[in-house]
Amino acid sequence: MPRAAVGLKGGHKGRARQYTSPEEIDAQLQAEKQKAREEEEQEEGGEGATGDPKKEKKSLDSDESDEDDEDYQQKRKGVEGLIDIENPNRVIQTTKKVTQLDLDGPKELSRREREEIEKQKAKERYMKMHLAGKTEQAKADLARLAIIRKQREEAARKKEEERKAKDEAAMAGKRLQSLSLNK
Repeated sequence: MPRAAVGLKGGHKGRARQYTSPEEIDAQLQAEKQKAREEEEQEEGGEGATGDPKKEKKSLDSDESDEDDEDYQQKRKGVEGLIDIENPNRVIQTTKKVTQLDLDGPKELSRREREEIEKQKAKERYMKMHLAGKTEQAKADLARLAIIRKQREEAARKKEEERKAKDEAAMAGKRLQSLSLNK
């Protein structure tokens, strides 16, 4: 017979859960902090028990004190207190005030920005050299232009010679006509 039919609803996973209220958690934390303070006072040799007003005030203001939280977190278990480990990859965030910022100093550029600026400068240098005729491409272009100019000059000279020859032939033809008319 299936388990659900027997009367077991969900087995061990369906038991009622107990939740701790925030007030109980705060009370437990306060008790741990108080216990830690008492241990520190005992380690110091009972100096805190002689009636030091600052330490009594700290115990009264335990809710607002940030130093107590830091002391509690810094207390380490086992060998952690003896070995100081520093992670070289961990970047510690440091906050700077507005007065500490150096706005007039040189701005550090990212790698991409530096590469883009270098590319633009290289292109400008190439264009200057190209216009001056010092690059391979410019030399090839100038040689091609010289060849084209020579070809055009030769074509213009031939055309001019053909025109002169045609004019002379026309003039010779007119002379023959005029001579034949005169006779």
